[in-house]
Amino acid sequence: MKGLFMFLAMISVWISIFASSSSSPVDVKADPPVADPVLPIQREPFFKNSSDLIAHPPDVKVVVHHQDLNKNLLIALVVSSSLLAAILLGISCFFIYRVKFLKKFHETDRNSVVNLLKINGKKGSIAAIDYQLLVIATSNFDDSNILGQGGLGVVYKAHFNDNFHAAVKRIYGGGHDAVREFENEVEALSKIRHQNIVSLLGYCIHNEARFLIYEIMENGSLDFHLHGPSHGSALTWQMRMKIALDVARGLEYLHEHCNPPVIHRDLKSSNILLDSKFNAKLSDFGLAMISGGSSNKANIKLSGSVGYVAPEYLLDGKSKLTDKSDVYAFGVILLELLMGRRPVERVSEAQCQSIVTWAMPQLTDRSKLPNIVDPAIKNSMDLKHLYQVAAIAVLCVQPEPSYRPLITDVLHSFMPLVPVDLGGSLRLTEPAAAGGAP
Repeated sequence: MKGLFMFLAMISVWISIFASSSSSPVDVKADPPVADPVLPIQREPFFKNSSDLIAHPPDVKVVVHHQDLNKNLLIALVVSSSLLAAILLGISCFFIYRVKFLKKFHETDRNSVVNLLKINGKKGSIAAIDYQLLVIATSNFDDSNILGQGGLGVVYKAHFNDNFHAAVKRIYGGGHDAVREFENEVEALSKIRHQNIVSLLGYCIHNEARFLIYEIMENGSLDFHLHGPSHGSALTWQMRMKIALDVARGLEYLHEHCNPPVIHRDLKSSNILLDSKFNAKLSDFGLAMISGGSSNKANIKLSGSVGYVAPEYLLDGKSKLTDKSDVYAFGVILLELLMGRRPVERVSEAQCQSIVTWAMPQLTDRSKLPNIVDPAIKNSMDLKHLYQVAAIAVLCVQPEPSYRPLITDVLHSFMPLVPVDLGGSLRLTEPAAAGGAP
């Protein structure tokens, strides 16, 4: 753009010079002699000899004709104006062509990126995405595209084309924590592929900001459905059991099938995302840690979310971090699904109470348990299943880690509670004693 302005300036100077040079050379000629001039009588010859004619030419009075001058100025003005108009027309055509070319280029580039993201979503590789494509896909990160917000950044909906959307997590700042979590997430999710773990499709680094591109999860987070404006009304009993089963499947994959095993470390309802069919997937692996690595533990500070962190991890830090820490967080999520309450609630200005502390005395009392269930599902559940889920939750949130079950055992306990069409083994043709005693 700077070069273009310099070019236009040079053109203007050239036109000025051209106009000036066009007006300088003027058709100059002497006035014609007056007819029959009367000459004074000379006593001597006008020219003494021929050399006088050469050495002393007669004085000629020069007169500029204004009419010819105006004519030449008009011609110069018309020529320069025509030239300037031609140049401006050429520049306009160039810009129109450039805009069309860039638009076509970006469309081609975006389609290539869409194909790349789709392929990566299936194969598990992570693509580096150009920052400008993210700007276009999110409408310059417009607030209307915000899907959610966390401690380190904001998640936007990105429209790459009419048939492909994704979620873009924008991580602010270049601090140590932000960089570490970004690198940890890319490293972890580049090796993990499971139906109940959100897929990382790409990433981008632009100045101090970092971006992660995920598959889109149309129904947002479990936290939003349980504690948002709907207060759980969109989640039936069967859907809640399916979500619990999906989370257990995702955790089992991390604990039992990854080599080496992976501890999520930040399992909570806001990190459980739901797709268009309410399939649940684990997300946010910025704090995930490979199990069994003592050197790795030494370099990671105590982290987690209030209400979900296992008590032994709070008391003894990294040395007590195991897969049973994730099991404790799973138990808290089960209580959220059952009761619709937040993991920590304020009971007074100076006091908060955890859902575990509040619910534990009532979870083992069958006469009290139905009274603390979320009103949104109170009249649609099977009491026998309710008691089974409550028993699983009690085991998961035991203060002593060794008393908690493995996530594999939890998964097998949930299978009979979820209908076959939702991924479990429960056949709805069997008679269910809704509201009855076990």
